[in-house]
Amino acid sequence: MVSSEHRRRLAWFIPLRLATFLIVFTVVVLWMRFPGFLRLPFFLYAGVTLGFTLLLALDLRQRLRAVTPLVVALHFLFEVAVESGIIYATGNINSPFSALFILTIVSAALVYRLVGTLIIASVVSLAYSFIIWLGLTNNDPEWSLQALRTVFSTQETAFYSILMHILIFYLVAFIAGYLAERLRDQDLRLADTSRALRRARLETDDILRHLNSGLITVDAEGCIVYFNRTAERILGYHEEDVKGIRCDEVFAGRMPNLAESLMDGISRRVAHLRQELEITDLHGNTVPLGLSISILTEEDNSTPRGVIAIFSDLTEAKDLEKKVRAADRLAAVGELSASIAHEIRNPLAAISGSVEVLQSALAVEGENRRLMELIVKESDRLSKILTEFLHYARIDRPTYAKVDLCRITTDVMHIVSHHDSCRENTRLTFDSDQSVVYVVGDENLLVQLLLNLGVNACDAIGADGGEVNFRVFSRHPDKVVLQVRDSGCGMSEELMRRMYEPFYSTKRQGTGLGLAIVHRVCTALRLGIAAESAPGRGTTFSIEFRNYNALPYPGREPAAAATR
Repeated sequence: MVSSEHRRRLAWFIPLRLATFLIVFTVVVLWMRFPGFLRLPFFLYAGVTLGFTLLLALDLRQRLRAVTPLVVALHFLFEVAVESGIIYATGNINSPFSALFILTIVSAALVYRLVGTLIIASVVSLAYSFIIWLGLTNNDPEWSLQALRTVFSTQETAFYSILMHILIFYLVAFIAGYLAERLRDQDLRLADTSRALRRARLETDDILRHLNSGLITVDAEGCIVYFNRTAERILGYHEEDVKGIRCDEVFAGRMPNLAESLMDGISRRVAHLRQELEITDLHGNTVPLGLSISILTEEDNSTPRGVIAIFSDLTEAKDLEKKVRAADRLAAVGELSASIAHEIRNPLAAISGSVEVLQSALAVEGENRRLMELIVKESDRLSKILTEFLHYARIDRPTYAKVDLCRITTDVMHIVSHHDSCRENTRLTFDSDQSVVYVVGDENLLVQLLLNLGVNACDAIGADGGEVNFRVFSRHPDKVVLQVRDSGCGMSEELMRRMYEPFYSTKRQGTGLGLAIVHRVCTALRLGIAAESAPGRGTTFSIEFRNYNALPYPGREPAAAATR
């Protein structure tokens, strides 16, 4: 039995029980002056009635479930006994209180099913027949047999009175029990339907409320019916502030285009599968929206019921589109620039060689000699820029392999130690928790990466001297980290924001491509890179590699394993 049905039955049962008890109390105590033969049955009936009513009112049936059926049965039996005494003492077969039995039967239908109600009707019929027979005996044994013949004689009035009362008792029991059982079944079905409806509403509302897209439902009058959380976040309104208000009044100030599209859907039944429009947020910024509008109609598709608007913020999509377009343009420019740089380097080498030949063959003095030296110097610098630019432009398709990170680090340190940027007072050190560490990468690209980091660190130290430390260690079983730390001047926040930009450099002779190459190599090899720096506190670059020995298939070709 569901709790709602239980409460509805109690709402009828308790008042009916109390009304019956008050009627019996009035008849026994006030009208009959509390006769002695009814005192014990009445006290038992009153105690059980009041106790059972209190039990139901306080909803203690669950706690006293074992004794509840017994208490209910005793309650009805004592009530039938008291009512029988009233009928016996107030005219017997002519008593006007025989209708009290009907109240008992109707009340029993609220507790028992149809069969139980018919059993109560049988008990009432036996009790009524007994008191009629008892009233005809006059307490004389000789009259008992005569009274019994009278009861079963079709020629006597008593027979028809008893028969009519019994028929009425059973008819009332059948009707009340049948209706109560049907109502109970209807209540159960209604409760199941209500639970299913509530569950469906909760699930549907939960789904709609947590959609990643904004959802607005507007009725045929243009009033907002539904407004989910994403719509609140994108549009800057709260559902409780706009629900029930016309959408053209709500959106007219900051987003008239949205209001116009919604009202067109209502008035002219204009649906949009995909529409882009712009709105203004609470901070005055323009926000692009992707909007779809569907028309809600009645079952006959003739009368519009409203519209459903589903929309999303296209800001990130637009930014990504811009980045993709910029990347495509840069890729095209990079390919063209690489071709141009390659074509420039050949005649540049010829110019530089010719000037060196003229410089050695001719006796050039003074200003002319200085100009020739300047040509050779700038040609070398331009050739260096072109070489680094070609390295930067050609980093696109790496070849993955098994690389000994410790070995190539020591090799690069040896190269850096003989580089022009490494002064005599610059110390290069190397630390590793293992002598051999295998990672996944392209050895040639990793050499470029480490060489540029080492040269950049030596340039940061400058003539003042200091230390450049290369460190290899394992952060996780499947990750290896390479750190390059210098004790140089450090970088400001502005410099750190722009340090990977091509051709951006703070050094007089720098090309601005060193860290750009580092970043592009990390992007091509899918390596994690992080930098920590502060003015006067040095700089640390951390590169995170995949540990080759931790791959799912270390025995396979490294390139195949790395691309999984």
